[in-house]
Amino acid sequence: MKAILLDIEGTTTPIDFVHKTLFPYAKSRIDEYVNSHFEELSHEVKQLADEHSSDADYSAKLSADSPGSVAAYLKYLIDTDRKSTPLKSIQGKIWQRGYGTGELRSQVFDDVPQAFERWKAEGKLIAIYSSGSVLAQQLIFRYSSRGDLTPMIGRYFDTGVGGKREMESYRNIVAEIGIEPYEIAFVSDIVDELDAAEHAGMKTVLSIREGNSAVPENVKHPAIASLTDLWF
Repeated sequence: MKAILLDIEGTTTPIDFVHKTLFPYAKSRIDEYVNSHFEELSHEVKQLADEHSSDADYSAKLSADSPGSVAAYLKYLIDTDRKSTPLKSIQGKIWQRGYGTGELRSQVFDDVPQAFERWKAEGKLIAIYSSGSVLAQQLIFRYSSRGDLTPMIGRYFDTGVGGKREMESYRNIVAEIGIEPYEIAFVSDIVDELDAAEHAGMKTVLSIREGNSAVPENVKHPAIASLTDLWF
């Protein structure tokens, strides 16, 4: 292996931190943030309007010139855990303020720094692939409970390369990293993501962590309970 590609939620970071700390923090500040930064969010608002046009589950109208209407749709997307690129971008900006003021401090599992240090010493590329924006990913590792881990991370990928359950996304990551797919190990707690990565030619490892969903029967991916258990 030349590279380790890591999911965040349920792999490096407890699911509860994301769902019980980050999501509520962003949701409670959506109205104020959108209202006070509406002009600079024009790109995200256009993306939201495009998303809304094909959203059969959201019955309310979205007015792209109304901060209140945009904020209401964003809160709906949070409640439904939608992997929406504009939502993730805006969440990242809100979290950035929270980390900057000290209101937020991210959590990583205790084994993460040790594993990162070993892989870095071995000359392996550490990369992150999450549905959260690249900014949100960087914030988690910069303001972690175990210190700033960003110097050890070489690449970040978000849904700009595609959805995490799509094989083509992993092919795009392979092309950007520039090595063979079988030289990359992808670690995630979601079997569908691992299946997609495997179909793209990557090695795959299932992350077993406290708080993760139950593992389906007959899973073919090797499993680990700590990143320090990942050896090459």
